[in-house]
Amino acid sequence: METHRLILPPDLNQYGFLFGGRLLAWVDEASWIAASLDFPGCKFVTVGMDRVEFRHSVREGTILVIRCEQTAVGRTSVTYAVRVFDRGNSVEPIFSTRVSFVNVDADGRKKPL
Repeated sequence: METHRLILPPDLNQYGFLFGGRLLAWVDEASWIAASLDFPGCKFVTVGMDRVEFRHSVREGTILVIRCEQTAVGRTSVTYAVRVFDRGNSVEPIFSTRVSFVNVDADGRKKPL
């Protein structure tokens, strides 16, 4: 799955760069959407991201490309590789991680996919 985000003034810190937490929220949301589309009817919660390292700063007006690819499926969980690119330079990702989700029931207990 692929989605895009336009960097706007509310996304920036006091130095004019994208807040890291804002990018993490978008990565979490995009990968959750990918999981929900791949496994309709599941109720996913995020259990982890394997790495948080920002390779490049991002300024206002940049269009980001967020790509999510399923990499592992367990009995109750699924993991996605997520890469984020500056649309103007889609060769080297500015951020990458793996996001894992677990399917839960109404009481928050693990449930098979």
